[in-house]
Amino acid sequence: MSKKKVSRLRRARRSRMHMKEMEMPRLCVFRSPRHIYAQIISASGTEIQAAASSVEAVLRDSNKGNSEDAAKVGKLIAEKAKEAGIEKVAFDRSGYQYHGRIKALADAAREGGLQF
Repeated sequence: MSKKKVSRLRRARRSRMHMKEMEMPRLCVFRSPRHIYAQIISASGTEIQAAASSVEAVLRDSNKGNSEDAAKVGKLIAEKAKEAGIEKVAFDRSGYQYHGRIKALADAAREGGLQF
């Protein structure tokens, strides 16, 4: 693995340990060059309670891999979380910097009603 990826995974591990102590569901984000994925994982880390991505049929046709598409995924994950009865989560950015697509997804999820 590249040094850049190893550093990102180290940052992610450190923040996940802190989230584990808080014992609340976490909104985990994965970013690829073209797509963005979001999952709400239970406090124990054993179960995925809601998931949304830019690969889903609703968003796939208009996907360009930019911040606008990330915002759409954020709104979608917020809707699915509401259906599952989840209102408060910890935001797990997976070691990525909080800007660009990650920030757009987080802001849209907050507008959709998630608290973190």
